[in-house]
Amino acid sequence: MVLEAVEVSVWKSSMEKNLGTSKEQPIFTTRAHVFQIDPNTKKNWVPASKQAVTVSYFYDVTRNSYRIISVDGAKVIINSTITPNMTFTKTSQKFGQWADSRANTVFGLGFSSEQQLTKFAEKFQEVKEAARLARDKSQEKIETSSNHSQASSINGTDDEKASSAGPANTHLKSENNKLKIALTQSAANVKKWEIELQTLRESNARLTTALQDSSASVEQWKRQFSLCHDENDRLRNKELTDLRKQSEIIPQLMSECEYVSEKLEAAERDNQNLEDKVRSLKTDMEESKYRQRHLKVELKSFLEVLDGKIDDLHNFRRGLSKLGADN
Repeated sequence: MVLEAVEVSVWKSSMEKNLGTSKEQPIFTTRAHVFQIDPNTKKNWVPASKQAVTVSYFYDVTRNSYRIISVDGAKVIINSTITPNMTFTKTSQKFGQWADSRANTVFGLGFSSEQQLTKFAEKFQEVKEAARLARDKSQEKIETSSNHSQASSINGTDDEKASSAGPANTHLKSENNKLKIALTQSAANVKKWEIELQTLRESNARLTTALQDSSASVEQWKRQFSLCHDENDRLRNKELTDLRKQSEIIPQLMSECEYVSEKLEAAERDNQNLEDKVRSLKTDMEESKYRQRHLKVELKSFLEVLDGKIDDLHNFRRGLSKLGADN
């Protein structure tokens, strides 16, 4: 609540500074993104504010009129006087619009919630009804004043007219002075509105330039997207081609794999056979070594016996030789 009060105070000071409407009082304030219809196409929305800004209903006590006003910094982006013929239309859950024939535009407001939009629409209807009642009351006063003036003109005597001529002239002078003051104020307001109109034109020119830049950026993004899309299609087609080639190679690879598997199984069988042979050869070698050792033992025994026999034979030979010598 404190923040809202400060915001309204700042808003009021800004309004008095920019519009010179110190006699106007805010009766309802909210925040929304402000848009205006594109004056060229009459279809597209052009953002009038870069972010959500304060939008308020103001009541002019002296004129008995209502206005919707919004200021973004020092720039007036909405200054719309509510008339009984206006209609606020909800075009979505968070967006509404109304046409202002005096400003020759259509204003659009984007709210952060549907509840805010509903409150603004309800206040618009209340203000519109109040404007209608004010218009009807003003017309009644004009008709009553006109009728009274006509009756005085018809029923009044020459003496009465003469006697009332002095006050009437004074009243006319007073009204004339008021009109002069109003004319001076109107001229000052015209200058302000001319300045604001020039500001709006410059802002519109900047927005047009920004829109053109945005359009150029969109076209650039479109081209980049098209290039990315083409590159994606090329890569996808290349990948599909590679997959097709691989799918054609797969049967051959499977056949080769089966052939290698068979070769491997055969090699394993051969290896098993070789291992069996190696074990058999080892066994034979062990047996052969055992027989060799046994043969060595037997050979040694045989040699020992043979040596003994040879010694005996030598002895026998010497004996024979000795016998032969004796004979």
